[in-house]
Amino acid sequence: MMKDLKEGYKKEPAGATKHFCQFLKLNPDTLEQYKYWHNSHNIWKEIPQGIRKVGILDMEIYVINDIAFMLIETAPDFDWDVSFGKLATYERQSEWEEFVSQFQIAGEGQRSEEKWQLVERIFSLTDALT
Repeated sequence: MMKDLKEGYKKEPAGATKHFCQFLKLNPDTLEQYKYWHNSHNIWKEIPQGIRKVGILDMEIYVINDIAFMLIETAPDFDWDVSFGKLATYERQSEWEEFVSQFQIAGEGQRSEEKWQLVERIFSLTDALT
């Protein structure tokens, strides 16, 4: 049974953080497999462990049609290039990237940062009210 998306996703406040958003095009023919392997219970255990180890506090992926959106929450001093450079060296990370590339629309051998595109934020309610 599908979750009622209007119920939202509860989350505890984490204090001062930085947020990033990325998007990625998915292969519509393998969308269900992509969703299966990115389910919190099916993802290889080393992958979320590595993500947390580089300083990412939370990461969520949302899908609509053939587009995946990734939301990343980090500490304010998070350095994108340093952290993702470290992540690329961790156990099974390159194997995971190669495995999930079959579900993504990307060029042969593209690294994660070449497939996932950072998105520009154009509105913040908090900023608009201050």
